[in-house]
Amino acid sequence: MPQIHLRAEEGDYAPLVLLPGDPNRAKRVAAMLDGGLEQSRLINDHRLMLGYTGSYKGVPVSVQTSGMGTPSMAIVVEELLRLGARRLIRIGTCGGIGRGIRTGDLVVATAAAPVDGTTRTYLHGEAYAPAADFELTRSLVDGARARGVQPAIGQVASVDVFYNTDEDYASRWRGRGVLAFEMEAAALFFLASRAAAAGADVRAACILTVSDVLSEELTPEETYLPLSELEAATERMIEVALEAGTTGP
Repeated sequence: MPQIHLRAEEGDYAPLVLLPGDPNRAKRVAAMLDGGLEQSRLINDHRLMLGYTGSYKGVPVSVQTSGMGTPSMAIVVEELLRLGARRLIRIGTCGGIGRGIRTGDLVVATAAAPVDGTTRTYLHGEAYAPAADFELTRSLVDGARARGVQPAIGQVASVDVFYNTDEDYASRWRGRGVLAFEMEAAALFFLASRAAAAGADVRAACILTVSDVLSEELTPEETYLPLSELEAATERMIEVALEAGTTGP
C-alpha cells in the first residue's frame, strides 16, 4: 500500500537508504550509482521529496530526500520502515562547534542530543539519549579513514532553530562535548532504535560535512563554505557513506 508522502510500494526501496535533506543532493547520489542518474529509478517525487533506487558496485541502494528538520525526517523514516528499509544513513551538513573543527571536515555522530520538538514528542518529555548503531557508525569511520580522512567522532545536537541569537548558544553546547549542530539525527536514531527494540533488524547512522562553524567571534554566514568547496566536500562524504553502507553490517 503506498504511503502518504512516499508514493511507493514495499520493494521499491532498497534495504539501504541514504538520507540527504536536499533533493539536489539526492540527485547527486543517484548520479553516483551504477549507470548514473539515467539508470537510477525515480521512486518518489511527491512534494519534491526525491527518492531513487539503483545499485552501487552491484549492491542495491536507495536515496531519499528527508527535508529539513526532525518533523520531516520522522515522516520519511516512519514510511521507509514500513516499506522495508533497514539501513538508514543520514548524509547532511552541520554547523561545527567542537574545538578544532573546521569547515569541510567530516563529523560522524555517535549520538544526538534531542533539542528538537519531534523527538521530545515521541518521548513524552522523558529523558533519553538517541544513539547511532555502533557497527554502522564504525563502518563510516573506517570508510573515512580508508580515504585518508580523520573524521571528528562524537555527539551532535539536533536543533529546531538555525538562526539562534543566544550569545552563549555555541559555548554552552561546546562545553558539553557536542561537536556540531544539525537538525535531523535525533529523530532518525530514535525511530531506528524503536524499530530494533521491536525486533526488526534496523540500524541507523549519520555522517555530516561541516558547512560552517559557530563561535563567539564569527557567524555562520561569515564562515559558510563556498558552494564549489561544499559540493566537493559533500561528494567525498557521499562516497564514504556508499562504501560503508554497502560493505557494512
